[in-house]
Amino acid sequence: MIKMCLLIVSLSLGQLPTEKTLHKVPDTLLHKNYDQLFDRIEKLQNDSVKQSIYLRAFLKKAKDEGNWEEIVYGYKNYLHHSPDHQKLVYADSMIYTAKISKDTALIGASYLSKGIAYYGQKKYIEALDNYLIAHDFISRTNDHYQKYKAQYNIAHIKYYLGFYDEAIVLFEECLDYFGKKNTRAYLNTIHSLSLCHNRAGNFGLSTEMNELGLAEGQRLSNLSMESYFIHLEGINHYFKSNFALAIEKITYSLPAIRKNKDFANEAVGYFYIGKSYWALNKPEEAVAYFKKVDQIFEDKDYTRPDLRENFELLINHYKTKDSPQKKLRYIRKLLKADSILNVNYKNLSGKIHKEYDTKELLNEKDRIQTLLEKRKRNDILLFSVIVLLFILLLFLIYRYQRNKKIYRQRFEELMKKNGKVETPMGVKNTGKTNLDINPDAVATVIKQLEKFERDKKFLEKDWTLVKLSAAFNSNTNYLSKIVFHHRGKKFVEYLNDLKIDYIIELLKNDRKIRNYTNKALAEEAGFSSTQRFTNAFISRTGISPSYFIQELKNKYE
Repeated sequence: MIKMCLLIVSLSLGQLPTEKTLHKVPDTLLHKNYDQLFDRIEKLQNDSVKQSIYLRAFLKKAKDEGNWEEIVYGYKNYLHHSPDHQKLVYADSMIYTAKISKDTALIGASYLSKGIAYYGQKKYIEALDNYLIAHDFISRTNDHYQKYKAQYNIAHIKYYLGFYDEAIVLFEECLDYFGKKNTRAYLNTIHSLSLCHNRAGNFGLSTEMNELGLAEGQRLSNLSMESYFIHLEGINHYFKSNFALAIEKITYSLPAIRKNKDFANEAVGYFYIGKSYWALNKPEEAVAYFKKVDQIFEDKDYTRPDLRENFELLINHYKTKDSPQKKLRYIRKLLKADSILNVNYKNLSGKIHKEYDTKELLNEKDRIQTLLEKRKRNDILLFSVIVLLFILLLFLIYRYQRNKKIYRQRFEELMKKNGKVETPMGVKNTGKTNLDINPDAVATVIKQLEKFERDKKFLEKDWTLVKLSAAFNSNTNYLSKIVFHHRGKKFVEYLNDLKIDYIIELLKNDRKIRNYTNKALAEEAGFSSTQRFTNAFISRTGISPSYFIQELKNKYE
C-alpha cells in the first residue's frame, strides 16, 4: 500500500524525480543516515551535479523505507535547491505526502514551506493564506520549533501590515527561542526586529539591533546576514541624514545581495542610494539609481509602498527638465505600480492605505491625474498618434512583405493552371447522381453545361439562373443543384469563375490584352460592371487584375 501511494505521488508530479531516476543512486549512499545525506546536500551548494545525487539519495531512501516524515523533508530539500518556478511544485508534493501521512505537524510544516516559497516570490497574499493554514495545523501540536517558525512568519506579515509594535512582540518571543535553537533563524529574527524599528522610525533601536546582529554573527561564526545588517544600517543613516555614509554602506552591501539574487533588497538599496544623492543635491546621480529601481520593476513587476516614491521623484525630475514624454512615461509607471500595490496589499489591512496614501501623496496623485487630463490633447494624443502610426507602419510593412510573397505564390499557381474548369474532389461529370433528380435529366443538363462552357456562352452578359434554366429547358431548382453538385459552386460563383478563367488565359496568351483597362477586360468577359469584374477576379485568384497583368509583363516583356 505504501509503495502504491508513493507511486501516485511520483506520477502526479511530472517534474519531480522519477522512480527510475531514483534507482540510479549508489547503494553506498542509501546506507548513510538522513543527517549525513542532508549535511552533504548543504555542503555541495556550489556543485549542483553532485548535490543532485544526494538529493535523489535522500528521497529514495525515504521512499524505500516508507518514512513519511523524511519523504516530506526529501521534497523540502528539493524545494530549497530549485529555481523559483519549481519551488511551488515541490511544496505541493510536501503537502500531498503529508496529508497521506495524516500527521498534523507534518501538514502544518508543509503549508508553512509553501507560504515561505510564495513569500520568496514576493506574493504576500498567497504567503499569508498558507501561513494561516499552517498556523491552524501547528497550533494543534507540541512542535515548538514549528510553532515559533509559524509565529516568525506571521510576525513578518504584521510587519508588512504596518503593525510594527505587534510584530516586535512576536519577534522578541522568537528571538529568545531561536537564540537557543537555530543560529540562522536567530540572526534573521534580529534583522526583522531591526526592520520593524526602522519602519517605526526608531532608528537608534534599529542601529542597536544591527550592531547586535553583526556581533552575534561573528560570535557564532555565521556571516550569512552580515550584508543585510550593513544594508539596513545604510538605510538608517539615510534617515539620520548621514547621506554619504548611507551611500557607502548600502553600496558595500549590494554585491552580496545581488549574489543572493535578492532583487527586492537590491531595489530598496538602489532607492535609498538614489534618495541620498537626491538629498545631497546631485539629481543626475540620483536619477541613475532611480532608473535601476525602475528596471527591476520592469523586469520583475516588484514594488512595495515606499518604492512608490521612486516614480514620483522621476516625474518631478523630468518636470524640471521640461521632458513631457519621459514624465508621461513615469506617470504611467506610477499608475502601474499603484495597480500592483492594490493587488499585492489588498485585504491585508486598511492601515497600509492610512500609512502610505498620505494626504500629500493623494494630492500628488490628483495632480498627476490633472496633468494627464491637461496633456490629453497634446502630449498623450501626440504620443498615442506616434505609437499608432509606428504600429500602423510596421503592420503595413509586414502586410506588404507577406502579401508580396502570397501574391507571388498565387501568380505562380495561376501560371501552372491550364484554364480548365475544376470539378470538386471525387465528383465526376456523369449521369449518376444522388440528387433525387431523374438521372437522364441530370445527364442532359451536364451535357448542356459542357457545351455552354466549350462554346464560351458564359461570356454573354446578363446570364442569370432563370435565363440559363430557360435556355436549358430545365428549372432553376434542378440547375442550381446540378451545378453545385458537379461543379462544387453556387451558380453565380460558377459563372464568374468561368469568365475569370477565360480572362486569365487571354492575358497569358495575348500580349495586346495586357494593355486593356479593367473596364475593357470586364466588357470582354461579359461582366455588367468593372467593380464586379475586379471583385470576381480577386475572389477567384486572391490577387488583383492589375497585379496579375504587371507580373505577366515582368515575366514576358
